[in-house]
Amino acid sequence: MGVNREPDTVRVEIGELALHGFRVDPERVSAAFERELTRLVREHGVPLAADGALSVDTLSGLASLPAGLSARRLGQELARAVHEGLSGHGEVTR
Repeated sequence: MGVNREPDTVRVEIGELALHGFRVDPERVSAAFERELTRLVREHGVPLAADGALSVDTLSGLASLPAGLSARRLGQELARAVHEGLSGHGEVTR
């Protein structure tokens, strides 16, 4: 009888976040992004990785974000968009 359990560790590596058209502090965006993505993964997991390890080269087809967001809000919204991609929404290139 198999036991379905959540992984003990989830590791998400983001090589690059490209911020075109935004006038914000990239370090503040990155910090807010990391906090929000960590929260989302803890609460909701990574559905695309439910069957084991997952390596994704590109997430695309995700929602556009308005250019006037604060660094904190931009980081949060980017994390939500990335988590949506890791949840099976958008286009995933492996």
